[in-house]
Amino acid sequence: MTPRGAAAAIVPEPDGSGPVATADDVTTFADLKDWERQLASTGTCSRPVRLHGRIEAIDLATGDAAPVYDTASEPGGVLHVACGNRRESRCPSCSAVYKRDARQLVRAGLTGGKGVPESVATHPCVFATFTAPSFGPVHSRRVKNGQVRLCRPRRDANRRACREHGRDISCNVRHSPDDPRIGRPLCGDCYDYEAAVLFNLHATALWRRFTTYLPRHLARLAGVTQKQRRRELSIRFVKVAEYQARGVVHFHAVIRLDANTKEGFAPPPARYTAALLCDAIALAARAVRIDAPGSGPHIRLGFGRELDTRPIWREDFAATGKPLDPGAVANYIAKYVTKAVDVPGLPDTRIRHASEIDALRCSAHHKRMVAMAWDLGARTSIGDPRLRLWAHQLGFGGHPLTKSHGYSVTFGYIRGERVTARRLERHPDGERDPWGRPLDERVVLVLANWSYAGTGYTPRTPAAELALASADMARRPLANQAIHCQPSLDTKPA
Repeated sequence: MTPRGAAAAIVPEPDGSGPVATADDVTTFADLKDWERQLASTGTCSRPVRLHGRIEAIDLATGDAAPVYDTASEPGGVLHVACGNRRESRCPSCSAVYKRDARQLVRAGLTGGKGVPESVATHPCVFATFTAPSFGPVHSRRVKNGQVRLCRPRRDANRRACREHGRDISCNVRHSPDDPRIGRPLCGDCYDYEAAVLFNLHATALWRRFTTYLPRHLARLAGVTQKQRRRELSIRFVKVAEYQARGVVHFHAVIRLDANTKEGFAPPPARYTAALLCDAIALAARAVRIDAPGSGPHIRLGFGRELDTRPIWREDFAATGKPLDPGAVANYIAKYVTKAVDVPGLPDTRIRHASEIDALRCSAHHKRMVAMAWDLGARTSIGDPRLRLWAHQLGFGGHPLTKSHGYSVTFGYIRGERVTARRLERHPDGERDPWGRPLDERVVLVLANWSYAGTGYTPRTPAAELALASADMARRPLANQAIHCQPSLDTKPA
């Protein structure tokens, strides 16, 4: 048995079986443990940031300096810090942490916690879904009362073909959930790709205009003036953007009514009910319109007719068939914050040149949307350079999750709680300075100096191999239940 910390013996492989190990390939057990510890410190991040630097403490009374931490003691001489990327395709481990933070943020605004009183659970609250309008007939999977219905049945033979191209626009198939035809247009030449891309571009502006109209319609339905409504009521929300199979975004939102008080989170007057809020949401969504410049006349954009509003606690949740409770809503919203365009073959980074579009290995429908966004970004009549920046996202550049200021806590608050928990776990008796005294910033000045050394693990190291294995495990539901915490030092970068 090889002693702990000793190098493993080098045994040449048989002839023809592969390269022979050399002294440079030797890894001691102690080295492996160091790499494993550093990997756990980043939460098994797939592409951590490598940093050089050190931390020093200076006694303000005597001026003495003492080292606290130096990356020279780490394997490879660098500190690995988690990338924090929210996208599951880029880093499964960091996206799992982001998803759980989003769930806590949403749930705190529904049931309380994290500094939010539990009384918010009694406030009028609605779960609303805002879809995009139709840009042409597409294959879809329709389910009613648990039964999958035909995609697009047409009994009238005269209506089964489009007028301009004569293509059959009917479909008598009951699509399975993983059918690749779902979301594809029945006639690609009839589908309005320009309007679809412009809707993605202006979706955030449509939501912003909706939040302007909603208070007005709410006051009118309640029979009060705008001045009285502002004095009595605050509207708080959290929303998440989701891509439909056709490549167009739609929004899921939790909208809550609170009293407009300095203390916050007080129940609103009795006249403002969840049913009243549902009616106001429907009126405001229908009133939202934006005239977007296109290749021809201005294109009028707005939300689709399929608006869904459900008071929380009172209706059935469409996705699961279970009661619509805060936990179901929080889980439903959180699962979308780590996803981008869930289409095989589409890149998750920006497109730099038109030649990259021709090389895409995605469906023809989504490739045409990417090409349309790229072409529209170059037209002077539209004049929006964001279209080329967001062509890989089919024109949508908004953040996947946004919320109003007073809905609940922030991501920063949740991350701060996690940092505090790490410190307590690492230093249960309290942190101490290099002289053995309780750490006090009024007595000791802590200085940190960091420099960027690169991104990702150094190739051909045990940490790189461990990261690949951990990333694969992080994609599995059971592996996502465990969160590895980064070792805590007060001034280490978060």
